[in-house]
Amino acid sequence: MVAIETSEKLQAIQNEFITALLNGNRAACSSIAKSYMKSSKNFIHLYEEIIRHALYNVGKLWESNQISVATEHLATSIAESLLNELYETVISEQRLPLKVVVSSVANEFHQVGQHMVSHVFENHGWDTFILGANLPTNDLIRFIQQNKPDVLALSLTLYFNLPVLIDLLTVIENTFPDLKVVVGGQAFCHGGVKEIETFRNLSYIKDLNDLELFIQNFNQNG
Repeated sequence: MVAIETSEKLQAIQNEFITALLNGNRAACSSIAKSYMKSSKNFIHLYEEIIRHALYNVGKLWESNQISVATEHLATSIAESLLNELYETVISEQRLPLKVVVSSVANEFHQVGQHMVSHVFENHGWDTFILGANLPTNDLIRFIQQNKPDVLALSLTLYFNLPVLIDLLTVIENTFPDLKVVVGGQAFCHGGVKEIETFRNLSYIKDLNDLELFIQNFNQNG
């Protein structure tokens, strides 16, 4: 049975994790994450309620000039290292003949979300190709042509890059009209969902729970 944290206890864990993250205490962050994972027995809960929650708050602190770029980069680096630690516990031994390409758009330099997304796909037996940050559109198109994924997953962190995403989606739709695309990221907290929902074969994913439902449906129905 999965243990569900009370809102008060969860908030205390979140605050403890954010404090450790901002202090650059990787060991404390790792200990908190492992303890939460042991309690919840669900890596998506850990990613959503602890790591993603913390990074969203770190982003807000950076946007309001309450922390430096260096502190934001350190927090991101620690989060990435935690995901690397957890990877072996997440990947499924049962593999499916399905592939997903996970990428950002040009001018985006955040990729923690891409790793979280890839872990959810890997947990369901997919092969994942993480292309990282600031990928030129032409390179992404070429990679898709060469590897023929079943799904393209795109992450958008900064709202002002929404026009770049829309331009990319237009190219993707014209070049690969049957390719299913999922899009999500922190940028959509500020809007933009209506602008992207006009594209065919596109699903907006608000969080990793949404993504898991998408994958389960795809695995069953294609």
